[in-house]
Amino acid sequence: MTMTQLQDISRKKSAELFEQAKNYFPGGVNSPVRAFKSVYGTPLFIERGDKSRIWDADGNEFIDYCCSWGPLILGHNHDKVREAVAQQLDKGLSFGAPTRLENELAELILTNNQYIEKIRFVSSGTEAVMSAIRLARGATKRDKIVKFDGCYHGHSDSLLVKAGSGLVTFGETSSAGVPKAFADETIVIALNDKQALEEVFSTFPDQIAAIIIEGIPANNGLLIQDQDYIHFLRQITQEHGTLLIFDEVITGFRLGFEGAARYYDIQPDIITYGKIIGGGMPVGAYGASKELMAQISPDGGVYQAGTLSGNPVAMSAGIAALRILAEPDFYTKQEEKTRSFVDAIRAYIDLKNYAVQIFTVGSIFWFAFTDQKTIKRADEIDPLSMEKYKVMHRSLLNQGIYFGPSGYEVGFISSAHTQDDLNQTIEAIKIALDSVYA
Repeated sequence: MTMTQLQDISRKKSAELFEQAKNYFPGGVNSPVRAFKSVYGTPLFIERGDKSRIWDADGNEFIDYCCSWGPLILGHNHDKVREAVAQQLDKGLSFGAPTRLENELAELILTNNQYIEKIRFVSSGTEAVMSAIRLARGATKRDKIVKFDGCYHGHSDSLLVKAGSGLVTFGETSSAGVPKAFADETIVIALNDKQALEEVFSTFPDQIAAIIIEGIPANNGLLIQDQDYIHFLRQITQEHGTLLIFDEVITGFRLGFEGAARYYDIQPDIITYGKIIGGGMPVGAYGASKELMAQISPDGGVYQAGTLSGNPVAMSAGIAALRILAEPDFYTKQEEKTRSFVDAIRAYIDLKNYAVQIFTVGSIFWFAFTDQKTIKRADEIDPLSMEKYKVMHRSLLNQGIYFGPSGYEVGFISSAHTQDDLNQTIEAIKIALDSVYA
């Protein structure tokens, strides 16, 4: 069976909703990747989700490997999370004042995470990273930030910056509306390049407030770094009085309760987290040592505030979710499930001698249409390979499998995915790969 033999799913109602949405929202969406511009067809409008599955407006059913872009590690509509939210709804949605729920979630996180001592809840991963950058600048009294090409840290002005030309350059704005002066405080270099980083510190002595890196870069492919390189980052930042920020909005509580910090056995100065700590509700957080966090207002001079920070509904959902994640062997089972899934697909790829690699860590996986055995930098990803992903994505949708609508996005496995789900998906991927190489 090839893709040409697979009948396209009906998108009639989704297409109608998309046309309506264009009257209300830029591009018809409230976040750009949802527009499906990187794949075939119009976006699917999702009506509901339960466990491993989602249903769209046309009634199409899919096994979901996007999982709301990662945070739904327990799957959709988990009963304990739903019950916790329902109980809080009876008490109120928002108070703009402290609640015991903030204490409870913070204690759950901090007592199970040796890498941070205090935490501040915010409303999104972008806000967490923005606040972490401000803290780093306030603590070091320096202005410049180093980030890596291929790492995404949200849409704040300081970080919506792409690489310039040359080994070490100031970044260039990657979005209209970001002042050049802001971009000039951000230096962008390639991942896995020690020489470039050494040159940064030689060129800008005593000016670098922080280096920020995704715990494991997973917004532009899955760019798994060697432990030697990550420990080099720690060493060089300590030598120069620069802070090391781990952006664990994706990897935090996905690789394990202590995330990439534990994976690499490294102590970052500041760590940021995202919606997984709220059971999928809008929430984020940043944490550090007691000494660093003492610089945050009202204790210190680094101002950061938020009316919905520590929202009781999100806190309730987070407590219910993280209690499950803290159970013994939760992450071991997730990794074993993911490894078995990936190994079965690799065996078929090897049998067919297809030019495809699957990279995986924890319960995250990523397909790359390449012969390269490792990809550690953004510039090692062939943009033309995304055409193959488009074919694969279309075939999978037609078989009831939902992957993210971009070949640069990773996939996620949840505890709700059953072995039957995975087996069905493996067979669908075999058909999809055959259609790519037909």
